[in-house]
Amino acid sequence: MPVHFLNTLRHRASQMTYNSALYNWSLNAPAPDRMIVRPVDPWPGNPEAGLALCEGVMPGSYTIGSLHGFGWLRDLRAYAHQKGAQSHIARTQARGMIRQWIHENARWNAQSWEPGLLGQRIALWISTYDFFADCPQETQQENNAFQDLFFDSLCKQACHLSRALTPATDNKLYGLSALRAAKGLLYAGLAFEGRESWIEQALTRLYNEIDAQIAGDGSHKSRSPANLLKALQLLIDIRMALSAGGYPTPEKLQHAIDRTGHALQFFRYHDKKLAVFNGAQEGNADLIESILTQAGIRGKGLMRLPSTGFEKISMGRTTIVMDCGKAPLRPYDIQAHAAPLAFEMCYGRERLFVNCGTHPSDPEWQSALRATAAHNTLSLDHRNAFEIREDGHFSRKSEKTSALREETKNAILLEASHDGYEPINGMTHRRRLYLAENGDDLRGEDTLTSVIDPARPIDITLRFHLHPRVMVSLIRDGQEALLRLPGGTGWRFQLSAGLLSLENSIYLGNGTEARKTKQLVIRGQTQSKKSKILWALQKEG
Repeated sequence: MPVHFLNTLRHRASQMTYNSALYNWSLNAPAPDRMIVRPVDPWPGNPEAGLALCEGVMPGSYTIGSLHGFGWLRDLRAYAHQKGAQSHIARTQARGMIRQWIHENARWNAQSWEPGLLGQRIALWISTYDFFADCPQETQQENNAFQDLFFDSLCKQACHLSRALTPATDNKLYGLSALRAAKGLLYAGLAFEGRESWIEQALTRLYNEIDAQIAGDGSHKSRSPANLLKALQLLIDIRMALSAGGYPTPEKLQHAIDRTGHALQFFRYHDKKLAVFNGAQEGNADLIESILTQAGIRGKGLMRLPSTGFEKISMGRTTIVMDCGKAPLRPYDIQAHAAPLAFEMCYGRERLFVNCGTHPSDPEWQSALRATAAHNTLSLDHRNAFEIREDGHFSRKSEKTSALREETKNAILLEASHDGYEPINGMTHRRRLYLAENGDDLRGEDTLTSVIDPARPIDITLRFHLHPRVMVSLIRDGQEALLRLPGGTGWRFQLSAGLLSLENSIYLGNGTEARKTKQLVIRGQTQSKKSKILWALQKEG
């Protein structure tokens, strides 16, 4: 009998057990009336979102998961700090929403009690407790009733989380959800007297997840800068919580923070935000800076991440990041993008070529923007370089990739290849980027090779998506393009073969609204064993 079938049966059996009156009764235990350790939550919230909550409006950026995860407590806290004397408005709203959630989720629920959300909620309830603990606008009797309700629910949730994190019941828990679950159980173990076993259980799971999720170069195995940022934030939280409880930082945890911090710095451009690869958006520059500061990351950043296959080349004011690696392994490929050899380019703090990004919550946008066509790379026959299955995982994908770089004082050459298209048309794609003239001259070469001539013509599409703030126009009868950055710097784009067109595109590098932009597209056909397209981007003047 297949292992995955047995795991599915175990998972369903555990759900049947959890969703019973007997199981709910088994979670009842004497609830504490205080916490002996309360780690501080140092991360900022959005006061505008907090205001919206106080006015009874649900911000559009919230998802069902974020509502159950209680990240919005930071938003209410930020609004309270902004209002000063009127902070009781946000505090009262927080207590009311906590009460409502407890009444509506008093028993196990597959969605709201999912271990990752459960761990996040427990950690936030504990670390923001001082914000909503007492409310002068309520009577002592009302305050006491809230405290009883709160601690009873918190204790029940922590008991369930401990059971859910045993090896026999968590076969589907991985990635950031597993880290959040371990963090929540750790916070509960630190907060409640006599629950040291939860601390040991949480740390054991944490060590396993570090090995499972963090690659040798410090990247997250999903190959997503956004997931890397969140993982590092969770590791820092765990370190701070242990310190608050009087525990030394485990060497394995500190080593993971060091490695992930340097990897995160790799993905940051001069605008202090992130490269847009594999489900990442640019992110909040202040939060990224705060996380790197607390991780203690200083000095010159890395120029390559060999385990996950990302390369960075930088000269003068020009910075380029290219994806030269293999697709993530299952299960970490569930949100990865089919974009081998895609690259982004910045000039100073201004982004020029960008991948299209993702949506923070809309599944349809997320799915569409995983396509090869949403990235600065080459596609064949209008198909994805990796085949995305209906369940979100990859089927056909690259098996062989390569990357090498040569650097001199005056130039950098980056060469990489992938064989993602080989199973369907026998083609291997090789891309060479040559950066010279103090970063003012970029030469590109995209080559397709196969062992034999293709049986039919193969359509080639090469895309260069532009940041929305870049102005562009075709010149010389459509054979060249002029690009102008917001700061006034001009660039000239040229090509050696194919037809150049200027087409519409979108950018979801920030927030929930897709911004209109343009893309340069080179189209052609090949029916030979080797084809090559040369292109160049040179700074004007």
